Amino acid sequence: MTEETLINPQVFMTFKKLLTKIENEILTITINRPAKLNALNKGMVLEIGQAIKWAIENPEVRGIIITGAGNESFVSGADITEFTGKTPEEGMAMAQLGQATFKSIENSPKPVIAAVNGYALGGGCELAMSCHLRVASDNATFGQPEVSIGVIAGYGGTQNLIQCIGKTKAMELHLTGDWISASEALKFGLVNYVTTQEQLIPKCVEILEKIKSKSPKAVGGAIVAMNAFFKDGVDGFQVEVNEFGKCFSYEDVKEGTAAFIEKRKPNFSGK
Repeated sequence: MTEETLINPQVFMTFKKLLTKIENEILTITINRPAKLNALNKGMVLEIGQAIKWAIENPEVRGIIITGAGNESFVSGADITEFTGKTPEEGMAMAQLGQATFKSIENSPKPVIAAVNGYALGGGCELAMSCHLRVASDNATFGQPEVSIGVIAGYGGTQNLIQCIGKTKAMELHLTGDWISASEALKFGLVNYVTTQEQLIPKCVEILEKIKSKSPKAVGGAIVAMNAFFKDGVDGFQVEVNEFGKCFSYEDVKEGTAAFIEKRKPNFSGK
């Protein structure tokens, strides 16, 4: 199957290299190019951006899982054939598109989990890092090996790997091009959990079901406030104040506080 459709009364989208499925308010996006180890080309990056935008705007979606087709690779990197003959200006445009797409994932008010099944190298590692949480199968490997072909990470990897694992180890991985295993990624804080292949998606669903039981407005506000920590010139504490204050304009805070006082589970409406 090479094509999947998302249907909404307002939106009709067809993807060539993504498979999509909504089940219990969770959208699963599968990078579907297994013959190329799910390597990303420009068209796929554009489709990922479109799917994320659709998911953010669709009230039927409460959480998102991004994974790769097959058991061998999440995303093995960028499609290197697209590098041939590129000018510096074209290279910059490629990086800008990748960064903008991955930023849209990072800034999604709905939680996004990377289900990393195999290789997450180069652009694949960058895609995983753009997600809010990462769950890896025990055969997963991570790395930013771009220096091995004469370039550097361009989709945010030089910045985001430092944020995930610290400058010392990030510098080593970027300069040597070495890969790390799933167990090492867990030790360094790059992933939240390591599972078997069979339990990879169920673990992601388990996490999203827990998040879905919370206020969607509060979850979105927490994402905004935590992302502010990494933005130059932005006072993250003030962003937290603003997002905290916004909570009191929503019905969810009334329901949440009432449920706490009445010793019952809240029924959040997301309003």
